[in-house]
Amino acid sequence: MKAAAPELPITLRPPEQVMKLTRMGCFHQTRLSFMRDLMRCLKRDKWKFKRTRWQLDEYGSGVALYTATGPQYRYTLVCFANDLPAEKRSDRVIAKEWDATFALYDGVPDEPEIARMADNIPRQEVGHCGQSELVMARANRSVRLFAHVVERLSQGLQPDRELIDNTGYLMRTTAVYGNGKYGLGDRERIAERPEFGPAFRAEMLAVWLIRWFTIDIAEHMARMVNPETAVKMDRDLARRLGVGNATGLGMAPFLLFHPALLHRWMHARETALARVRALRHSTQATRRKFEEIVVRMRFGLDGWSTTDQRQSLRVEELKGDLGKIRDRIEARMLEQTAPWDNLIHWSQTELSVEGQELLVTLVLEPHGDLVDDLAQCMAIDESLYFRIKGNKRINQLIQLIEMHYQWALEINYSDQQNCARFWYVSEEKLEPRLGERFREPGADKEQPLAFARDIAALYVDLVKADPATEAAGFLAANPQHRHAVRRLQLVDEFPYCEIRDNLISARMVPIDLLRCKLSFFGANKFDPKSDRWVRITMYQHAPFPDELDQMDADDWIYPPLQASRR
Repeated sequence: MKAAAPELPITLRPPEQVMKLTRMGCFHQTRLSFMRDLMRCLKRDKWKFKRTRWQLDEYGSGVALYTATGPQYRYTLVCFANDLPAEKRSDRVIAKEWDATFALYDGVPDEPEIARMADNIPRQEVGHCGQSELVMARANRSVRLFAHVVERLSQGLQPDRELIDNTGYLMRTTAVYGNGKYGLGDRERIAERPEFGPAFRAEMLAVWLIRWFTIDIAEHMARMVNPETAVKMDRDLARRLGVGNATGLGMAPFLLFHPALLHRWMHARETALARVRALRHSTQATRRKFEEIVVRMRFGLDGWSTTDQRQSLRVEELKGDLGKIRDRIEARMLEQTAPWDNLIHWSQTELSVEGQELLVTLVLEPHGDLVDDLAQCMAIDESLYFRIKGNKRINQLIQLIEMHYQWALEINYSDQQNCARFWYVSEEKLEPRLGERFREPGADKEQPLAFARDIAALYVDLVKADPATEAAGFLAANPQHRHAVRRLQLVDEFPYCEIRDNLISARMVPIDLLRCKLSFFGANKFDPKSDRWVRITMYQHAPFPDELDQMDADDWIYPPLQASRR
């Protein structure tokens, strides 16, 4: 549906406010998140899903296939289950075996293709993927909960709901690869397909189908234990299970390597917020929906379990913030003129930063007809913006730095605290890592991701040059600044492309980068295990593929009120 014209002159929140890691590390999922947008697409286009093969033995080893059929294309999740000894189970990227490995196949594989994948997919990075495999993933069981579910179902009983809620998943993925990595099909292969045009759609489809497999294998293992008494899991209870994920530093630099894409994501989110804030009046329906979502979110916080002290404090703050929002509702703030804009202004002084960003999520929720179209604006061909504009003159480059990077010029890079880290790529796994510059070797292998420092160094050399000189001539003499000049021209065109923080500072918290990206995926229940890796939950409470045609595709991200009150 086309968005209505704004009623009030509202501008987007400026990059100076939004593009700070302390704020980006507080983002929550929204209606524009990739999982939710995918679910709406699958429902709208009447996709069909079927488990087409189930060949698992009594130990839970074997192969299963799930096929998704859309208006034009079919895709198959190929699952290889493994009877993995407990001592080999690890979330670390260096692991070599997993409880299950997966490939999302472009089409329906024949027997030779399944045999080929069986020889390669369980080996993951050391195997060989073909262009027909669009996504590759692996997962391990959440041992305690998985064993509990199997035991209870085998006895003809349902699992304990509280235990399910405390964990939230039967399996968690430790990697979901796509976009050409390790020989997988390149994005260009599928980018023009309607279902995969927006970012990360193929990966989100794979994870959703993996969730189906996790329930099926638990029920299968229960039948193997006791075929006479075993029962299936109650569907209302099963929906409380999502897919877990353990994500580390390997994902962190993605936002840094893809600045134009980051701008698209952030700009869509801020545009959605501005559209809602521009509404002169709320309606009874949007007020009722907003109040319901606030209540459901409050129940959801009770199920947000984390051992991380920083995040635990944030969750407690959020509970207080939601209480304050309820007070505003009861004071009839939403019945006044410009209600959503006033609520956002009020939050900036009354709520924690995490509370402010949660409120952004909440105010978008009742306004799908106004904002959902923006999900189609969150992809971009970045190759179009790679070429440096060599005709820019030195004085123009200086002006751009002073306009967009004044914050970077104010940092003292001779202070060791401000250049304490360096980004590099590990030789073993070819994954990004973060080193300690003054305690570890390897700074000579530093990746060009210290944009604040490098822009400041560019500025020093620019002010020494002839202001009428063109960038092409300057870079011919100073090629070490090419990446900084390219970054500078990008931020001039895409103001939300740059994170306005020193990314090599000792005070930088890497999981803030992870949290930001994962929020756009649609993740929730962030559970940091250090400042460099985090566990999340995906698709909790969502419909399963075989029931999507009977259920709301977009009313699942918050716990349902009826289930929350039991």
